[in-house]
Order: sequence, then C-alpha cells, then structure tokens
Amino acid sequence: MNSSLDPVLTREGWDLLTRLQALPHTTEADQAQLNALLRKEGIEPTLVSALLTQLDLRVHAHTKFGEFANHMIFTRDGLEQATRLNVAAHHAGRFRDSGATYVADLGCGIGSDSLAIAGLGLKTLSVDLNPDAVACATTNLRDFPDSDVLLGNVLDLDIHELADRGVDAIFADPARRTGAKRGSRRLMNPESWSPSLSTVLGWREAIPRVGIKVAPGITYSALPEDACVQWTSVDGSIVEAAVWTGPLAHDGSGRVACVIKGSRTFTLRAIHEAPANAPLIPTPVGKLADYLGEPDDAVIRAGLISTLADQLDAHLISESIAYVSATEATPSEFIRWFKVEDVVTLKPKTISAALRSLGIGRIEVKKRGADIDPATLRRSLKLSGDKDGVVIATRIEGRHRAIIATRVS
Repeated sequence: MNSSLDPVLTREGWDLLTRLQALPHTTEADQAQLNALLRKEGIEPTLVSALLTQLDLRVHAHTKFGEFANHMIFTRDGLEQATRLNVAAHHAGRFRDSGATYVADLGCGIGSDSLAIAGLGLKTLSVDLNPDAVACATTNLRDFPDSDVLLGNVLDLDIHELADRGVDAIFADPARRTGAKRGSRRLMNPESWSPSLSTVLGWREAIPRVGIKVAPGITYSALPEDACVQWTSVDGSIVEAAVWTGPLAHDGSGRVACVIKGSRTFTLRAIHEAPANAPLIPTPVGKLADYLGEPDDAVIRAGLISTLADQLDAHLISESIAYVSATEATPSEFIRWFKVEDVVTLKPKTISAALRSLGIGRIEVKKRGADIDPATLRRSLKLSGDKDGVVIATRIEGRHRAIIATRVS
C-alpha cells in the first residue's frame, strides 16, 4: 500500500515529527523557523513539507480531538470529515451498552470512531478504500493490539463471513458525495450513497447491531421505521445524524435530538411515540409574544419543534419557520431565548432608528424566512449606543419584519 503519508511514517519521519511537536509550531512564524531549521539540517524538501503539514493539521485538529491530536496523523479531507472525539465517545458508549464486543468500522476514515470504540475495550476492524485514510487509522490505532485496519472496498466484504469471524456490530459511514475532487457535490438520494442505505440496512440479516452515519438533511420517509435516528449538535451547531438499529436502539425507536454542550449531554424525544419515518407533527402558529425562541439545530433537524413548543408553552410565529414565541422564557438546553424589544419593517433606515432609540450599538443579525444577507444588512445600519442587541429578519403574518431583541440565554 502506497500512501502520501509514507515519508512521515518512516522511522526518520516519525522521530522528526515527535521532536518538532515539542517545539513552537502554532503560528506561521513558528513554521517558517522550523522550515529553515529542517532545511539547514539537510532534510529532504518532500519530508519537510509533509512534517509541517502534519503539525498544521494537528493544530486545527485540537477543536475535535483536544490534546489527543498531538499524537495522531491526519489528511485535510480526513480531518474535515472525522467524527469529533466527544461525539465518537457517544457512539462507542452505545456499542458497549448494546453488548457488542467486536465492531467493524466500515468507511473508517482516519479512525476516530474506531479509536473511541477501542478505548472502551472493544475489538475493532477498520476498513477504508483510501490508502491515506488507512495509513492514518493504522497509526492512530497503534496502541490497541485488538484493532485491525484493512485497505479495501466495503462493498467487497462478505458480511456473513465477518459475522463468522466474531464481528457482532457494524458502524458504517457511506460516501455521500460524488468522487470528483473538484466540483464534488452532495448526493441527496440515500440510494446513491456508497454503499446505499438499503444495502447497509440489509446487513442486519447477518449482524443485527448496525449504526449508520447519514446526512442530517435526510428525508424522514427514507428512514427505517424501527430504528432510533439521532441528530447531534455540539455547542449549537449540527454535526451529524446517525441511524441505530437492533440492540443499538436500546432507548427505543423514533427520532431523537442530542445536544452536547461542553461536557454535558441532553436528549429530547417526541412526547408521543412514533416511528423514525413518521411525518412532522404540526406546531401551532400564533402571534409574536414577549419572547422569541430559536430551537437548537438538532431539534429542528429531528422534527421535534412541536415537542419542544409543547414543553415550553410556545408556538410558531410563522408556519414552516423555526422560531417560536412565548410569554415566558422557560429555561431549556434546547433553545436560545431573546426578549422582544420592538418589531419594525425590514428596512435599514427603520431598523437603525429603532436600534438608536433603544441605545443598541452592537448587534448580531439572524435570519430565517427572509431573503437578505446578514453581513450586508449590518453594514447598511447606522449604529450608536453601548448596548448589545439582535436583529432577527423573518416573516410575521406573511410579511417580512425585523425583530429587535436582546439575548436572554
């Protein structure tokens, strides 16, 4: 197997990387000094470039892996697509709690999920078609003797043979983009993924425990009704959706929102049990009240706004726009609340006047259901004052409006 990472993975390359990791390397000036140092020592330019690339990737990887990044290797695409360590830990916990002992991570990438699963003492078999990904996964799993990494196409695997070898769980991450390096686009139809969603679900005949990363925007009708499908956000941003079947769906079937904030995790399920592929439950629409709420992205994607609104005694302010309103800002980890200060037409002059009257000179612009560019709108406003505020461009009773608000939570 040939990989572009081979220069780094030689004894010389690894020793140099370990040595450089201990030196300052986080700024462009640091990297320039290291470049000059290595060239002065007569290190081959190809190896110098590869080493500096790894140092740069490790710096960026801290947002996903923390200090563990200092001992891992990456590719740019692999790092971008890798599961965050705290999310991978949730995956691993689900496998452990289901009673799994040997997990096949199919489409493993750089091995972040395998790393978390192996960290809980489970055996892993990690498979990927990309030689660079396999090189990363092999290196990143080097401290786990019960973790094997294989270069190959998951479509060529005999799932029944894996079961005979003792594999009792699968985690699959189908390719959801076209293969072109330039002009790559997302594949919206799950049957166009590689492997297709139906193919992966078919593996349950041999191995009932199957987890699948899917596109967060997947249509509910494409989901298996007997699965638990979980949308996960980290610090307010959606990061993934995953389908869990068989014993992995130990918390029951249906759609779930998982919100991770720092070291804390919160989950929201529908009040009334419904299969994962059930249509949305309509949320009542009413007038704008004293507070405006912005549900977490995971809640929105999981189709649980009606459940959250019911808990908070809230309602939508416009059909199909994910803002809710209530007379009280009931604390919840699944929503951000704003106090409504004024409502004006969606015109810069009118908005500027309203902000000045409230003494608001520092603003954040949000939008849903309004065809405006937040940055352009912000630049067009004439601001003065020392208070913080939020301008929310949306529709109210079918008309575009700007809600002037202050943040509550």
